[in-house]
Amino acid sequence: MTEPVRKPVGQEQPEQRIQVHSTVGRIVRFTVVAAVVAVLAVLVIAAIDPPDKYSLKSPGGIAFSDFRGYEDWAVVSSARTDKILKVIVANPAMISAFKSGVPGNGQPFPDGSMIVKLQWTPKKSMEAQFDVEVPDTFSQAFVMEKDSKRFPQTGGWGYALFNFDAASGKFTADAQSFSDCGDACHKAVKAKDYIFHPYEMR
Repeated sequence: MTEPVRKPVGQEQPEQRIQVHSTVGRIVRFTVVAAVVAVLAVLVIAAIDPPDKYSLKSPGGIAFSDFRGYEDWAVVSSARTDKILKVIVANPAMISAFKSGVPGNGQPFPDGSMIVKLQWTPKKSMEAQFDVEVPDTFSQAFVMEKDSKRFPQTGGWGYALFNFDAASGKFTADAQSFSDCGDACHKAVKAKDYIFHPYEMR
């Protein structure tokens, strides 16, 4: 009976080194390929799916995330032009100030107050039994926030406009927010702490 031939330890090491180098090379190549694929995937997703609305900021630095939850805020009032239906909502801090008499009592809204004007194009209802227009396509969210330290030149209020594209279902920060009707228009109601709409009776 013959015994298996055993190679000296010194003869086994070069083969083992080759195998180790080959394995490491495969791992490195796989890691590089995986990293490239991951980067490409992120770029493709970013191109296809624009950022969430709460990641947006206006040219003036107003973050949409400051207004997180506005979808459920209480209604202050509504308005109507020839082309736009508007619903004005405010955060709890501002609603509380309204209910305490601001601005009719001569007091300003406190810092942290926020108000959002939601805007739709109107359409005639095809279901109602009377002549009435209802919201059709949502178009814009015009926002205001009170922060006396950040916005001392505009009565403590910061303004921004975020446009909504119905086709893509995405918001974008309006590039013309600086020239949009913000402080320039609201100066007309400076005596009411720059707020047009009172908290309507209900």
